[in-house]
Amino acid sequence: MGREEQVEEREVLDSIFPEEITDVSETEYRISIALDIPNHPEDEEPPKFLLSVRYPDEYPDVAPGLEIMAAPDGGATEFFDTGDDREHLLASVEETIQENIGMAMIFTIVSALKDAAEQLVQERKDAVARAEQERRDAAEREENKKFQGTPVNPETFLKWREGFLKEMEERRAREEEERLAELKKAKVKEAVKLTGRQLWERGLVGKVDEGDDDDDAPVEEMDKLAVEAA
Repeated sequence: MGREEQVEEREVLDSIFPEEITDVSETEYRISIALDIPNHPEDEEPPKFLLSVRYPDEYPDVAPGLEIMAAPDGGATEFFDTGDDREHLLASVEETIQENIGMAMIFTIVSALKDAAEQLVQERKDAVARAEQERRDAAEREENKKFQGTPVNPETFLKWREGFLKEMEERRAREEEERLAELKKAKVKEAVKLTGRQLWERGLVGKVDEGDDDDDAPVEEMDKLAVEAA
């Protein structure tokens, strides 16, 4: 009875997978399973793998022999690798096999394997997308920090006000020192240009003798002015 069911199932599978199924022997065949990957380039082969099926004499009352292999025309994707994912995929259909003992189950197994592989690919793509989004979000947060000031509250305002008033006082002191220094420099320049009489008239030096040349200012007094200005 088992062999009759096997032949019948094989004929049904041939009508479902006319181009994907290949016989190895009377009790063994291989089915090529192509994955439907969203946004996969249309001009590239989709990822594929081969499911090797071997019928034990007692099938379908016992589980079929299954093996997953790489397909020669399997395409390529960074999110699926037949060798790495083989054990995971086989484990994913264990429950399906047990639920269908006693019935033809190969089509159900193929569907379950295809769904499991596509889900695996999608999960990996989503993980990469999340990681990339997190990277962009982190970069955006760092960029936004450049435009964020210190939050204003009574404590921070008083601290800012204290610093601001101190800075203004220091600036006024510097400006006053610079102003006085400029005044001293201006006095020296003016004194250099004055005659002895003009210096005497302005009280900058002692009385000048009438006979002195007005154009000659006492050298000692000029030096004194220069020192004071410095």
